[in-house]
Amino acid sequence: MTQQQRPTGITILAILGIIGGVLGILGGCGVVAGGALLGAAGVQAGEGNVGTLGGLLSVYGIVILLIAVADIVFGIGAWTLKPWAWMLGLVLQGISVVIALVSIVAGWSNFGSQIIGLVVNAVIIYYLMTPEVKKAFGRA
Repeated sequence: MTQQQRPTGITILAILGIIGGVLGILGGCGVVAGGALLGAAGVQAGEGNVGTLGGLLSVYGIVILLIAVADIVFGIGAWTLKPWAWMLGLVLQGISVVIALVSIVAGWSNFGSQIIGLVVNAVIIYYLMTPEVKKAFGRA
């Protein structure tokens, strides 16, 4: 059995997944550390709300770390055309869509950037669903 040729788009997604994952780990560590410092400062000052906010920020940082690790795993799996990477890519894009929609509805971030993110996520989902890409991952 011959090795399937990796489509250029998958190569790009794999590289971006790994880069994004590494940056996500750095950012997630910063958020966890910031949350821990904020929480400790709040407890030290006797401000329970600040301590709670710090704890929530740390939990958010852990979520960022988990997604970042999943991005790296996807990147490696996509680079080697592992069949499970196709599904992981769809799941990660689905999570990104949900996060963008929640951010829009809650007013947490710039509406325009979230719309651009939603369009990018939709394009990636569409691309992953094309017959050529599914075949490359052994899904056709």
